[in-house]
Amino acid sequence: MRPHFLRTVFVLLTVACGAPAIAQEIGLELYSLRHQLETDPATAMAKVKQMGFRDVELSGTYGMQFPQLIKLLAENRLNVVSYGADFERLRDFPQRVADEARSYGARFVVCFWIPHRADTFKLADAEEAAFVLNNAGKVMARNGLMLAYHPHGYEFDQHGDGTIFDHLVQQLDTRVVQLQMDVFWIKQAGQDPVALLKKYHNRWISIHLKDRQPGTPNSNDGKADDETNVVLGKGDVGIADLMKEAKRLGIQHFFIEDESSRSEEQIPKSLEFLKSLEQ
Repeated sequence: MRPHFLRTVFVLLTVACGAPAIAQEIGLELYSLRHQLETDPATAMAKVKQMGFRDVELSGTYGMQFPQLIKLLAENRLNVVSYGADFERLRDFPQRVADEARSYGARFVVCFWIPHRADTFKLADAEEAAFVLNNAGKVMARNGLMLAYHPHGYEFDQHGDGTIFDHLVQQLDTRVVQLQMDVFWIKQAGQDPVALLKKYHNRWISIHLKDRQPGTPNSNDGKADDETNVVLGKGDVGIADLMKEAKRLGIQHFFIEDESSRSEEQIPKSLEFLKSLEQ
């Protein structure tokens, strides 16, 4: 089954659910307000609605039990489109992950990190990860979900004529595992987000939008200072060009993520920038 066919299937499913097939939604990765959600979840969730978001990505429960969290989401009319899951849980309890994702109404499950030793991601790590993700992806698919892997920057060491990331992508089963791009981490690893978007144009199903302070030194260990996150359009990632290409490719789901201590102030400004691109 070809990747572009899978995307078509998901578009048709979106139509069946009553949403416009060509809609491109700007959502929020709730991790951006992790501290607020931990200390005052009701106010934080209301703030998400006030900012104008309808779609969110959930990558933790922030100390809340399911009844409280689902109630706050419903009260603020927030749709959980994407659900983050740890690699170990996808390996050991994939059905449980699928059940949790479906309980929130998610359509996508995302793995953000592959465990590896000594900050060095090796070929063997990629091959083991592909086995785990392919197996978990089959479980997700049986439950009406699509699994995606989110590269974090440590995957771009050289391998042959490409990188370990290239090798990983080749090993992932296109029928059940796709990709989510975090443009910050691609840039942080010294890669070109737009070029990578084009290279695997049939694999990306969603994008994390996060900009980087100009002058920030690159690193390929998946680590960076949270305070290098800046308002979209103010950094060196090239958000405008990336959005143009992503929309040309038909990618539908974008999630603003701001890990800095200024996230509550910066997110509305990032939204304004994205809206200006549509004018």
